Amino acid sequence: MDAKIKQIIKQVKKGDQSAFEDIVILFQDKVYQICYRIIGNMHEAEDLAQEAFIRAYVNIHSFDENRKFSTWLFRIATNLTIDRIRKKKPDYFLDAEIKGTDGLDMYSQLSADQALPEEEVESLELQSYIQQQIMDLPTKYRSVIALRFVDEMSLAEISEILNIPVGTVKTRIHRGREALRKRLRHV
Repeated sequence: MDAKIKQIIKQVKKGDQSAFEDIVILFQDKVYQICYRIIGNMHEAEDLAQEAFIRAYVNIHSFDENRKFSTWLFRIATNLTIDRIRKKKPDYFLDAEIKGTDGLDMYSQLSADQALPEEEVESLELQSYIQQQIMDLPTKYRSVIALRFVDEMSLAEISEILNIPVGTVKTRIHRGREALRKRLRHV
């Protein structure tokens, strides 16, 4: 597989744009999954995956062929996703009081037939609940937990993707698991 990928990359570097389609086909599901596991939104994950492939294509000349292509590509996707999370700020909070009202909050703006967030959480299945708890972890823990346990990557791969030492990966996995364990005690 690696020899095939190296050959495709050489073709792309020579200007064969159609060869890059093979790379997209080989890695699109995995790149999407990485983005989705970190950001938790299908549409944003699709956009981020697409952006990751565009960045990879534009910067293919900087790829070192002595390294593993998938790790390089996954790093691009992970970094884009983490950057998107850092730039996102909530527009409003449901428990924030609405100006000019006497104690009304955003919960009151939900339609009557729409379940309250607490009711929705109660109705989720265990797997959905755990995924949400992972999404609520700080980004640095969420990314290592997703890459390690959901995408089943090795510590070395995670280290290379996130560009941090293996020791830091181990620490973040440990702390992320502890935070997740505390969150899940109430299940």
